[in-house]
Amino acid sequence: MQFIKAEHQLIELATSADASAIANLSRNVIEQGLGWSWTAPRVLKALRDDATNVIVARKHDLAGEVAGFAILKYGDDTAHIVLFAVDAAYRRCGIGSASMSWLESTARTAGINTIVLEARSGHYEARAFYKQNGFNEIGVRVSYYRGVEDAVRFEKSLLAEL
Repeated sequence: MQFIKAEHQLIELATSADASAIANLSRNVIEQGLGWSWTAPRVLKALRDDATNVIVARKHDLAGEVAGFAILKYGDDTAHIVLFAVDAAYRRCGIGSASMSWLESTARTAGINTIVLEARSGHYEARAFYKQNGFNEIGVRVSYYRGVEDAVRFEKSLLAEL
């Protein structure tokens, strides 16, 4: 199992045992106010998809509990971060940046040139995080989130970092 150890945290591939924790974090952090679509069965489907990586970030002091996660879907030369979340109690301690580093390194290894993602237009903290990690805002998708909220689309070229 591939993993990255950072100070007081562990980034690794998720297992089926993590599906409920990932689903709950998605519901509470990402999907709040939208209805719940990333349920445990849907996360399990992503875990089984050969073109998808699902990772979790674990805090060592939480006995291995999930403090963050990401789902990255691969295309031919572009990968899409489908979901990315860090529990609010564990933000600003490196989990998000370590997770993003893992995703980018793995995508580069897979021959991916570009990573794209969407963020809720009103989630300014997430938008700032992506900008700090080298992503550029490239557009808006109107009513992207179940007709309730617009999405800001981000893109990062991995070629510029070679």
